[in-house]
Amino acid sequence: MTPSHASPTAHADQYVRTFIAQLRASGLRHIAIAPGSRSTPLTLAIVREPGITPWLHLDERSAGYFALGLARQLREPVGLVCTSGTAAANFAPAVFEASLSRVPLIVLTADRPPELRDVGANQTIDQSRVYGTHVKQAFEMPVADGTDVLLRLARSTAARALALACEQPPAPVHINFPFREPLTDATPPLPALAPEVASMVPPPAALAREVAEGLAREIAGKHGVIYCGPEPYGLPAHEIASLAAALGWPVLAEPLSGLRAGTHVLDGVIDAYDPLFRTARFAQAAAADVVLRFGAAATSRPALGFLASREGLREIVVDVAGGWRDPEGTAQTMVHADPGLFCVTLCDAVASMGVRTEAGWLVLWREANAAAREALLAAADAMDEPFEGRAPMELAEALPDGTTLVVGNSMPVRDMESFYPAVGREVRIVGTRGASGIDGVVSTAVGAAAAKQGPVVLLIGDLSFFHDLNGLWALRRHGLSLTVLLVNNDGGGIFHFLPQAQDALQEFETWFGTPHGLDFTHAVALHGGRYERIEAARGWATSIASAVQREGLNVLEVRTDRVRNVAQHREVWARVEEAVARVLDAPRAAAR
Repeated sequence: MTPSHASPTAHADQYVRTFIAQLRASGLRHIAIAPGSRSTPLTLAIVREPGITPWLHLDERSAGYFALGLARQLREPVGLVCTSGTAAANFAPAVFEASLSRVPLIVLTADRPPELRDVGANQTIDQSRVYGTHVKQAFEMPVADGTDVLLRLARSTAARALALACEQPPAPVHINFPFREPLTDATPPLPALAPEVASMVPPPAALAREVAEGLAREIAGKHGVIYCGPEPYGLPAHEIASLAAALGWPVLAEPLSGLRAGTHVLDGVIDAYDPLFRTARFAQAAAADVVLRFGAAATSRPALGFLASREGLREIVVDVAGGWRDPEGTAQTMVHADPGLFCVTLCDAVASMGVRTEAGWLVLWREANAAAREALLAAADAMDEPFEGRAPMELAEALPDGTTLVVGNSMPVRDMESFYPAVGREVRIVGTRGASGIDGVVSTAVGAAAAKQGPVVLLIGDLSFFHDLNGLWALRRHGLSLTVLLVNNDGGGIFHFLPQAQDALQEFETWFGTPHGLDFTHAVALHGGRYERIEAARGWATSIASAVQREGLNVLEVRTDRVRNVAQHREVWARVEEAVARVLDAPRAAAR
């Protein structure tokens, strides 16, 4: 037993220090802290624990997304700490996003003790299950009582929580700590229980050879495509490229899949599938028999339509054990296996059979893709005013090897899909596509910058930028650098592409267009950043490349017109349709 003469505060301190020491021993290296009174024992234990880097934040929502961005960039779990009450609720958006995009977080919330709950005590809410089903498990810790059994429980729970968060598929774990006052005193601290519990995460299971051989017999020689959707850590690019080559299939690679940019073979990567699928003739000519999908479901509506349009289409989804990413309910086969091992095993099985889809299938895709890409560039070059679709093109030209590009939701991620070409450089492209909210995108990028693994660039719209301006605070506080390409159309540009723009004409501008009239130069100055406005119709790459080389916050703003943006996109799609028609009418395509 712990000595009886120790104070309750000393017991609580030892209890929490034991927990934090075990987290560190199990592999946790970073914890973002939004300070408060009730969380004092947690905060002091963390900042005094060697081997853990604490990250100070003033805003809980920003702290949550910062942790998410850092965890994804480092490919390891990151912790979060807040005080009691609504502070815990402000972590919720980031926790939901982390759950849906499979990023491990260890969420530590301080709470009032049980006797102060449901009796009208100040700053007290029900925190025990505050994140619902969006955490793998929620632990309610007992109040420290100075007994060895609770010290052992603290150690065991810390190891268990980290293991659970990292097991496939990764997800957040919540631990709620109730504390009684006083929260600190001058009593000499008791020693923490030495960490001994190892966090063992089982390796992913390989695909059984007989399963691979069975699939090979079913799909080899057929007209198929490999679809690569968003994946938080990126899909195994080299293995997927090798499998595609063995099958003779094209790879439809979303930017957030990890296959749109890199040093893997890009010959079979189709980077203009979104505009291609907007062309009815191509969608019909390229109708597939089999779709082999890795990663999350498609972002592009035309791609979703293509994948679901053909009756009898065989869709095979490859995901880790416990995953089930089939929102359209179109998958006929779910394969639970490590994607890289799956590709290697299936590639060997296909090669041993010596069966490959005839060359004309892949030629059709390559020629149509090349024509579409050329038409996209020509259409953008023909414009004498800024065009939002140009941003991904300029970024592809400007960003050096080792850059992480964080992409905002709504229009930026969709323009990336259409306009960012396949590039043979190591540019990691990520985004918050789990819950796909516009909140927390800035903080996610700042968290990625905190990993210090190379330049970080953020492509974001004005509403999303405004929504998370608080996230910029951490840059100067922690000496971090971030380049922002801000596309400002003064409102919700994506809504102009939806039926609301025609069906609710009187109400549209106020409730969907949502003009804000904000001048972001003041916000940039507030956070000690450098601002530059880009007014040219093209040639932004030089300014972007220069900004990436500078330290601190650098914001490049491009102002566009929401209504005009719709017309510009339609002009581009028309040019693509014309170019693809010429490919389909060519003798080679006609003879296929």
